[in-house]
Amino acid sequence: MGSVERILNVAKRVTKWQKAGHQVVVVPSAMSGETNRLLSLAKEITADADPRELDQIASTGEQVSSGLLALALQAQGTAAISYAGWQVVIKTDSAHTKARIQGIEKDKVLQDLANGKVVVITGFQGVDELGNITTLGRGGSDTSAVAIAAALGAHECLIYTDVDGVYTTDPRQYKNAKKIKKIFYDEMLEMASLGSKVMQPTSVQDAKLNKIDIKVKSSFISKPGTLISNSSKAFSDQIITGISSTKNDAKITIEGVKDRPGVEASIFKPLSQNLINVDMVV
Repeated sequence: MGSVERILNVAKRVTKWQKAGHQVVVVPSAMSGETNRLLSLAKEITADADPRELDQIASTGEQVSSGLLALALQAQGTAAISYAGWQVVIKTDSAHTKARIQGIEKDKVLQDLANGKVVVITGFQGVDELGNITTLGRGGSDTSAVAIAAALGAHECLIYTDVDGVYTTDPRQYKNAKKIKKIFYDEMLEMASLGSKVMQPTSVQDAKLNKIDIKVKSSFISKPGTLISNSSKAFSDQIITGISSTKNDAKITIEGVKDRPGVEASIFKPLSQNLINVDMVV
């Protein structure tokens, strides 16, 4: 969704799927760089921005791309309608900038699909019980797509991105990296949690829980991608699936922790309540 030209290409691909007899729901992200641009404007005003207002600002990027895609589809003669997350409704908790989806009202979407429309729903966002717009954090559009696929009982969820699949390691760092044709959810979860940026752990976890097959494909070239599944379709005899790394970690050492019941809970409960992930404990 980096430019108008690319949005028009996406519309052509969506129209092709619909003409093949499929009911299609599209969950676009914001145009390339738009979310960062919007948040940088907020940082110019204050370094300590209210997370609620950041969500108000950041959510507009997906609304723009969704409206543009709906217009592109209509211009090609394909019936289409766009919705923001609060219009569907995508219900979330109130953890602004890192909310989790709690439920999706699907009746409106199913009615539009039955009437032959392509439904375009903003990714990355929802609404809490107080009516506040929320966003889902980095990779939130993938999370939205998987959740919507699960709610609608979709046959599969296709993730179109700037790479043509999941690789054994980062191809930008190692040119001989090979594309993985099929991978289990748990393997993808391990790679995602340890630095692979193709899929976010939350979206893979939701796919696993709801038994939704994911195919990761390129937005730019027509090549087979990577299937993420838990069925025999993902079987592989490889001993090692892939290698991933991350530089975005912090190590914290706590000294003098007493060995008595409840001490660990007093440390980790506040972290959990603030959605801070502890990746490893030694």
